[in-house]
Amino acid sequence: MKSGILVIDIGMTNKKVAVYDEQLNQLDVAYKNFPPVTIKDPETGSDIPTHDLAGMEAWFKEQIRQFAKKYSVKAISVTTHGATFVCVNKAGAVSAPCVFYTYEPGESFQNAFYELCGSPADLQRETFTPRFESMINLAKGMYFVKQKFPKEYAETATLLNFPQYWSFFFTGKKCYEQTFLGCHTYLWKQNEHEWSSVVDKLGIKDKMPELYSGTCDSLGVVRPELAAELGLDEGVIVTAGVHDSNASLLPYLAKKTGQDFILNSTGTWCVLMHPESVAQDAVYSDEDIGKVVFFNRSALDRPVKTAIFLGGMEVDNYVKIYRRETGSDGFPDADVAAVQDVLTKKSVFVVPEIVAGSGQFPGSKPGIYADGEFYPFAALQDGSKVPALLKDEKMFWAALTVSMVIQTETALLRAGLKAGTSVFTEGGFRKNALYNTLLASVLQDNEFFLTNIAEATATGCAMSALMAMQHVSLTDLGKHIKIDSVKISPQKIVEYESYKKAWLQLAAK
Repeated sequence: MKSGILVIDIGMTNKKVAVYDEQLNQLDVAYKNFPPVTIKDPETGSDIPTHDLAGMEAWFKEQIRQFAKKYSVKAISVTTHGATFVCVNKAGAVSAPCVFYTYEPGESFQNAFYELCGSPADLQRETFTPRFESMINLAKGMYFVKQKFPKEYAETATLLNFPQYWSFFFTGKKCYEQTFLGCHTYLWKQNEHEWSSVVDKLGIKDKMPELYSGTCDSLGVVRPELAAELGLDEGVIVTAGVHDSNASLLPYLAKKTGQDFILNSTGTWCVLMHPESVAQDAVYSDEDIGKVVFFNRSALDRPVKTAIFLGGMEVDNYVKIYRRETGSDGFPDADVAAVQDVLTKKSVFVVPEIVAGSGQFPGSKPGIYADGEFYPFAALQDGSKVPALLKDEKMFWAALTVSMVIQTETALLRAGLKAGTSVFTEGGFRKNALYNTLLASVLQDNEFFLTNIAEATATGCAMSALMAMQHVSLTDLGKHIKIDSVKISPQKIVEYESYKKAWLQLAAK
């Protein structure tokens, strides 16, 4: 029977259980999508989406039982999306709803949070994270549950970050670790390695775990009764768990040791991470304050300057509108000539942010400017006001792609891009040849590469388990990592800077 490392990878949409060998080859994998469980806001009656924790637990158990029949599981590690936590009572049971961080409680809630905890600028200076709307700043989720579900909150003994909830499920040990605390939570003073002032102002310090565990250390072993239930041997190691963006960075850190690079990890969120931007301590410039730039904390406990925007979500939503308007079920396409036409004419502009307050232009009102007229995104969605651009495949795709490039360039610069920094693009946008060519063409002081590593997040999660199990360094694991890399050739592009200037003016309206 082959030995295996079991990885649980919890995305917002898909959940997976995978098995890796000790050379980081994926041996097996299962996927499942869990729709949200909707509950009612006790005050307003509006629908609140929550995570189906019970459904996930049942499915994880079933998959582990199946895999335990085929592989000798030696270690378990969990990686999850950010900004999510679970309330547990003294008995270790879930005590309150696990709310989606995408839920927006409204302006009065946001104002009340900052009135209690401090201004966005002050919190950014203290915790190295900017203001996000909805509950993408995890501390807001804790405040929301405390305000909306006081009875359930009163029964809560511990607030566990999402990966650490699942490591607690396996081991019975409650802990915290740095990659999740560092992902725009407002809860953590990175350089001091201590709780922020927000923890005190929310009155939650007595509910925070006392045990710290490094991301790549062993938290403990699977509880004996659970191991028997799942068909696992005694002594299966469990790590504390890791934030998904930081997990996806690990293979690159292992393979690109000493190189100055930014990983442009593209999907629903485009996450641009610059691990060599600063030394051991996170450092902001005055220009960073008020911008959507923050510091993740790597699995090696080093600061990673990061900028994000909802690029994949924006593209997907516009493509849906395009398909509705054209009757096409295909994916739009364009060429450099179409981009050059858009840049030269300066008559069409696609501006963000379709999720208010997110991305690199949080004050921008989303929509399309066409021939001087504005078409709000809400009107585009419901079809009440749609420009002719949406029926012109090449012009539409070129304009949308240029918007993605401007947003990416902005994020790269805020993450600390300088001459000579290499950029590796992975994920969904690596398939967009026009985007990658244009990006390389407008930033010719940098080299751009398309990279492909199958299941980067799950692989990074497996790496953390291997390091805990074998006591090896990240560099030691580099020999097992294969990253396919293709360099992008730039082309001559004119009028980009003047178009960008006009685009920026419209985004600032």
